[in-house]
Amino acid sequence: MSTNIVKFAVASAVSICAQWLPAQSLAGDADFTLVNRTGYAIAEVYVSPANKNSWGRDRLGRNILDNGRAKLFTFSDSANCMQDIMVVFDDDGSKVVWEDFDLCALNKITLRYNRKTDVVSADVE
Repeated sequence: MSTNIVKFAVASAVSICAQWLPAQSLAGDADFTLVNRTGYAIAEVYVSPANKNSWGRDRLGRNILDNGRAKLFTFSDSANCMQDIMVVFDDDGSKVVWEDFDLCALNKITLRYNRKTDVVSADVE
């Protein structure tokens, strides 16, 4: 069998598999979808290695993540799977932190927040 035929067969197989695999399985190891169920619009999202407090850049940019909405974040730092997430709320600028998410082992994080009691929680999948 010639190398051109083998290359074509491999390329065809990859193309066919890509059409049938779920989009998540093609994403990076630590990519995740963030679902906002806090009750408030989120103006900024930061991700930091757990317990480092080196938040870096706002991953939302100029966007707002409204309550009830979701956004996929591409995150390729699979060397540091354990991450914290900090958000800044659009209405009053307050900051809240959720700790210790294993981004290499989950696909979706649903953030919840009770502003009256200052209690944070999250559902992960």
